[in-house]
Amino acid sequence: MSAIAALRLATWPAHQRLEKRLDVKTRFSNLDAYRAHLQRMWGFYAPVEQRFGVDGFGGALADYEARRKLPLLTRDLIALGADSQAVMLTDQCQSVPACPDPAAAFGCLYVLEGATLGGRMLLPLVESRLELSAEHGAAFLASYGEAVAVMWRSFGAALDAWCRVPERAACAARTAVATFDALGAWLCEGRA
Repeated sequence: MSAIAALRLATWPAHQRLEKRLDVKTRFSNLDAYRAHLQRMWGFYAPVEQRFGVDGFGGALADYEARRKLPLLTRDLIALGADSQAVMLTDQCQSVPACPDPAAAFGCLYVLEGATLGGRMLLPLVESRLELSAEHGAAFLASYGEAVAVMWRSFGAALDAWCRVPERAACAARTAVATFDALGAWLCEGRA
């Protein structure tokens, strides 16, 4: 079994918990709800991407800079009327998992890259319901454009190469579960 397949299996319960807690219909029902969702996502991605640092992947993920989502979230929030200074003052999640080594970073990024795949499925809803596009207000959901499958496969290959060692795979799985749980708590704060 590949490392990414093992990670998918290990995180399935946490992934399902998060999906059950999210109310996508409400989050994407109008511009205010959508903007609030993007602000929460910005508040999660900011500390996570900071934890990865300059080379949190130990050289094992050469294209990490192209995978950063904070610039896309910032662009969307500004397109939806936020001031760039206000965006930088957005509340940030304080309980993101530590990523002290590449295995942990891969586990955390597995969740974020999976969210990118999910975003592509939500993009048509935002386009039709909110009349937004990748160029205006939905750049985050449209991440990687037509290259989303290619980017997922290259991430999977890098993860498989790094996490083929059982200890690394176990660390990635623990961090991915912690990331799912932290994201769920952050996005659904105050909701059962």
